[in-house]
Amino acid sequence: MQKYRNVPGKLAKLRELMEAVQIPGNKGKGIQAIVVNSEDAHQSEYLREHDQRLRFISGFSGSLGTAVITLDKALLWTDGRYYVQALAQLDPPDQWTLMKESFLDTPMIPDWLVSNLPPKSMVGADPNLLSYTKWATLHSALTAAGHTLVALEENLVDKVWGSEQPLPAANSIVAQPLQFSGKIAGDKVKLCREAMKENGTKILIITALDEVAYLLNLRGSDIPYNPVFFAFVVLTMEELHMFVDITRLTEAAQQQLKEEGVEPIFHPYKEIHNFLKQKAASATDEEVVWISNGSSYAIHSDCGEMKKHIAISPIRIAKAIKNPVEIEGMKAAHLRDAIALVKYFAWLEDKIKNKKENVTEISGADQLEKFRTEQKHYVGLSFTTISSVGAHGAIIHYAPSPETDIPITDKEFYLCDSGAQYKDGTTDVTRTIHFGEPTNYERECFTRVFKGQCRLSSTIFPLKTKGNYLDTLARESLWSVGLNYLHGTGHGIGSYLNVHEQPIGISWKPYPDDPGLQPGMFLSNEPGYYEDEKFGIRLENIELVVAANTPYNYRNIQFFTFETVTLVPIQTNLLDLSLLTNEEIEYLNNYHAKCLKSLSPLLQGPENSQALQWLERETQPIHK
Repeated sequence: MQKYRNVPGKLAKLRELMEAVQIPGNKGKGIQAIVVNSEDAHQSEYLREHDQRLRFISGFSGSLGTAVITLDKALLWTDGRYYVQALAQLDPPDQWTLMKESFLDTPMIPDWLVSNLPPKSMVGADPNLLSYTKWATLHSALTAAGHTLVALEENLVDKVWGSEQPLPAANSIVAQPLQFSGKIAGDKVKLCREAMKENGTKILIITALDEVAYLLNLRGSDIPYNPVFFAFVVLTMEELHMFVDITRLTEAAQQQLKEEGVEPIFHPYKEIHNFLKQKAASATDEEVVWISNGSSYAIHSDCGEMKKHIAISPIRIAKAIKNPVEIEGMKAAHLRDAIALVKYFAWLEDKIKNKKENVTEISGADQLEKFRTEQKHYVGLSFTTISSVGAHGAIIHYAPSPETDIPITDKEFYLCDSGAQYKDGTTDVTRTIHFGEPTNYERECFTRVFKGQCRLSSTIFPLKTKGNYLDTLARESLWSVGLNYLHGTGHGIGSYLNVHEQPIGISWKPYPDDPGLQPGMFLSNEPGYYEDEKFGIRLENIELVVAANTPYNYRNIQFFTFETVTLVPIQTNLLDLSLLTNEEIEYLNNYHAKCLKSLSPLLQGPENSQALQWLERETQPIHK
């Protein structure tokens, strides 16, 4: 994996700053540990370059991780998606210890600190970058053990980074028109105020960037691959305060806000803290503020002694349940995206089998992006394409670099996980293919991954079933022979928003704010299997929650199932048909018939003959 440029002595410099921190009553002892997490002031999963503090201090570039640095140790906690990647990237490697989350013998961060710190230690963290929930958990554990969690006034990693830290992005903010949003911003604000009234609150603080973008029908590009922009919103029953540089909004964006019944009161972005402190100072006993526990500890602190309703934002659930316009847009985006992928796989197979040219992980990913740029409403990728050959496929979030780039051949699995942002929807799809002859074991693993995807896609469940309850279905075939995978099975996906969308998901871990599966929600279905230094297999479709037809209706409870909106064939010659049931074969044949019927009309003409021939061959029915 690519290693980010090492800054000599960065850990030593950080430790010097830790020892120099002045804390009242601490007699100049500084702090004994610092927590550095992979989030920004809005608790985003993906970050702009300015906020890549964890990557800078550790070398690790994954989207989830937390470092704990003491005066003599440096440790990184991350999940199963990133174990291999972290070991390759931690820098300097001899100064870091990888802590593998979800392993039974790996202590949680608070437990490790309590067990390893000297008595009455001070632990520092940036209160802007830790959510209220994470802060409260850490504070409670440390306090119980006689330690103190300190809200640092300055970010010490930024001080080490110094003048080389990239400047914050501040790109244009544009309108997301009604033809794609399906609901005007004024109506969304009205629904928020109705929810506020029902919950007895007078103020709603909105900090998540995708929630701000969704609420106001605006989009940006401050974070790569995510069409969001940096802003806060504070909503009262009479006013909407927006904390952003107004000059960043295009004239069309400002005009659309007015036309959709929203006229924000604009404030400079950094004024959010003073504004909330002033609100808190003048608040009456009747005023209750609604704030998410996912917002930063700093934002919570700004509210002072105000009464709080700490709960998931009403926007988050509304955003997860797509309206009819968004549903049709998502389906259309996935249809066009499938055209790009079919063209790519047909092109790639021709290059490799006929040995026309040397295609590598990077040049392959570039060609796939080229096919996507040809599609209507294309804006950009939704994440860095995971184009991985052989052992690289076992690195779950592998991204090829010039240092690691290798040819795609007919000797190994090729795993391609990619997605795009279209104005009418966001896509995310994974296919694993082999241009030669896999081993029997590889074929069995692939088949069991497919069985898991099929089982989950076909399941029927009652309304508001938690995604966590369905996770086992995707793993059952792998578990039955002692295999497993160390990532979640599914995540929510936005409508021209973040490719990973909270609060829904399918995982062995429960999602605390999961409202349960409801019609209009889109989730991924992506079981996999990985063997370090050998290969990786993953199949990913996007599923829409729809009503199910059942012969019975227990106590008039509605039942639902999934409709697959991804339309890319699954390589049938990788399947061990002896392991498949008749129902699984019927499922795949029906799916492929749908792919062929949907895509073939769009692949007419001599320029599409290669892709059409590939599609027709890959969707042929299979039989035992």
